[in-house]
Amino acid sequence: MDCIKAATLLKGSLWFQLFVLTVCSSNLLYVMSEEKLPPSPPTSTSQLVSLPSSGIFEPIEISPSVLPHYPFLGKTLPPMYPAFPKTYKPVLTGKCPFNFSSISNIIEKTASDCSQLLAPLVANVICCPQFGSSLHIFQGHFTKSLDVLVLENSTADDCFSDIVEVLGSRGANSSVCSFQSSNLTGGSCPVKDVNTFERTVNTSKLLNACSVIDHLKECCRSVCQPAIAEAAFQISSLASDSDNIHLLNDCKGVVFSWLSRKLPSEAADSAFRLLAACKVNKVCPLEFKQPVEVIKACRNLGAPSPLCCSSLNSYIAGVQRQMLITNQQAIICASVFGSMLRKGGVLTDVYELCDVDLKDFSLQAYGEEAGCLLRSMPADVVYDNSSGFSFTCDLSDNIAAPWPSSSSMASFSLCAPEMSLPALPTSQTEYPGCNGFLLDVLIFMYVLFVLPLND
Repeated sequence: MDCIKAATLLKGSLWFQLFVLTVCSSNLLYVMSEEKLPPSPPTSTSQLVSLPSSGIFEPIEISPSVLPHYPFLGKTLPPMYPAFPKTYKPVLTGKCPFNFSSISNIIEKTASDCSQLLAPLVANVICCPQFGSSLHIFQGHFTKSLDVLVLENSTADDCFSDIVEVLGSRGANSSVCSFQSSNLTGGSCPVKDVNTFERTVNTSKLLNACSVIDHLKECCRSVCQPAIAEAAFQISSLASDSDNIHLLNDCKGVVFSWLSRKLPSEAADSAFRLLAACKVNKVCPLEFKQPVEVIKACRNLGAPSPLCCSSLNSYIAGVQRQMLITNQQAIICASVFGSMLRKGGVLTDVYELCDVDLKDFSLQAYGEEAGCLLRSMPADVVYDNSSGFSFTCDLSDNIAAPWPSSSSMASFSLCAPEMSLPALPTSQTEYPGCNGFLLDVLIFMYVLFVLPLND
């Protein structure tokens, strides 16, 4: 009965509703997977599924267990094809006096987010923000019983080596990030002890601003970020050369260490990840080579041109292989690339002429028309021994890439009301009849096969 309700809510073609009812009633699901994976996919009969009543789907959980067997035998697997990380017993230096089990939840989360398979593809959005957060939390816990907020240089070297080893033993690749042992030492910041820090900084204001962060407002109407910047400026001002930007960044690390001492690990991790998301979503992480061939093929167009679209699609296909990006980053990347084309004399909206969508700027999984945009809010890579890796994609429908109104990006802001992304609707109704695993399959197949027919 609940499956019938679910089919009613999934507004789409009559054929798709019949498909939902057929699959729900069959109670059988055959999933083909790579031979290296366990032969039996996981099942879940107790998971509650919440369906939005408006007919717009919530973000889709991409899991290897619901994806088809890779059909091209003898060829290289696509970059997002699942594999299981190799684990081993870590060999530590013995010179870092810290019990890593005290932050085991953060370590495991970081290892999953920086898995060897996906680390290069999610480094900018998931892996490195989580690795940076784990270093802040480690630093706070290490110094919690001490009167200092940083580590000595030699201790920092040993502990950083142990952190990397522990993560590596769990199948992680943290080398894609630029963090070093010096991030644990406070660098050139003049304040490194607790007493001086708490005498100099309004700690009550800092703690109130960052204890509970509004995830919907912090990036555009910041509360915690300016509080951290103010505290860092206050302690950096005690140095003779307080205008040094590196000094200010070093002092921010000291502020993060103090916050890590005061906040529970999960609360600190949530706050630090959100602050990192605010930062990375302001910049397009993709590298664009000069699009000479595209400009040549698309200049002075007044109607769709097969030559222009072929050149444009070929160029974007090369760009999208770089990494997974968020929905907000995709908007910026589309505008950056569009500005490059406008500077080259392409004044016609070739995105519209050639049907270029936002998801075209992010990594494509399992062939074309399966691009994934990550959500702008902090996300994680989830791993378990049965189903492998999974992560959440956003904006599963085809949203057109925005064509810039000029060749300048100086005034571009995602915080402007006209550029805000619509929030996905939620529903208070739960349907236990169709388990979450089955519903993921239905929605995944809807996106792959039904939506293209309705376009």
